[in-house]
Amino acid sequence: MPELRKDPVSDRWVIIATDRARRPSDFIRETVPAEPSGRFCPFCPGNESKTPPEVLAYRSGSQPNQPGWSLRVVPNKFPVLGIEGDLDREGEGMFDKMQGIGAHEVVIEAPEHILSMAALSERSIEQVLCAFRDRTNDLKNDRRLKYVLIFKNHGEGAGATLEHSHSQLIALPVVPKRVQEELEVAGRYYDFKERCLFCDLLRQELKAGTRIVTETDQFIVVEPYAPRFPFETWILPRRHGSHFENADGPQLSNLAWTLKSTLRKLEKVLERPPYNIVIHTAPLQEAASAYYHWHIEIIPKLTRVAGFEWGTGFYINPTPPEESAQFLRDAGLG
Repeated sequence: MPELRKDPVSDRWVIIATDRARRPSDFIRETVPAEPSGRFCPFCPGNESKTPPEVLAYRSGSQPNQPGWSLRVVPNKFPVLGIEGDLDREGEGMFDKMQGIGAHEVVIEAPEHILSMAALSERSIEQVLCAFRDRTNDLKNDRRLKYVLIFKNHGEGAGATLEHSHSQLIALPVVPKRVQEELEVAGRYYDFKERCLFCDLLRQELKAGTRIVTETDQFIVVEPYAPRFPFETWILPRRHGSHFENADGPQLSNLAWTLKSTLRKLEKVLERPPYNIVIHTAPLQEAASAYYHWHIEIIPKLTRVAGFEWGTGFYINPTPPEESAQFLRDAGLG
């Protein structure tokens, strides 16, 4: 029988349609190619002049914007928001507007033309996470900016336009609506129970065990109770913290191993699917909070959002998370 499940984090209902296709092989999807296309790549060493000047690089002795780097962060050549100017908030009758102030940056994750973050070394993934932290902390100094969205689009089906493994940061002058909704739900839960919703979720999932994929001393990988999409996967820190940019070195090192292991499992079980990774964190200018808990969400692109989802806000997921977790546990690769 189908089930309706309510996500405690978003207050969103999800339909688990168990009578539909649910095994990994049942999904029709665009597999991400395993071999390079051979097209020109502006992210490869020697092509530094094809990108805007770097704002951050990890390198050993070489000059800025030259080969010899292990990671580069550059402004997006076609940014959705620009860093220069004032917000200039104003109204036009009932309508509000402001200048498109913000920052849009690309993290080139390695000099090698590697197609998947799962193929990077743990050290390279740790550098990527450090770059996320370092750039967020730098952008936090700009008081115009309220939120940094850190995300990765892997594969054309997930929105990637270049195959060289990379991630993105977009700094916004407002807190996004979906983030605000999550903060409000977590705040109400804390006001009522005087406990963090996510810490309670961790305790319950660890006790149940059926949706756990991986455990380390720092993180839990879980298929959430009410996932919007099949094989939606969350990585949650065991230690409470509201802001990703406050993560320390040992935590990021363990996260690198955890993220690589998780991506390898998903790529093996689902045969290299496109996916999105999003880091959920508290707003830049807010103090550390007892009610919010940063985490990472990974969304494989296995199904399409259609009219029912757009019209109702409900999502239809054909795969129970307990089964997804079992498939991923059986994949090994720990």
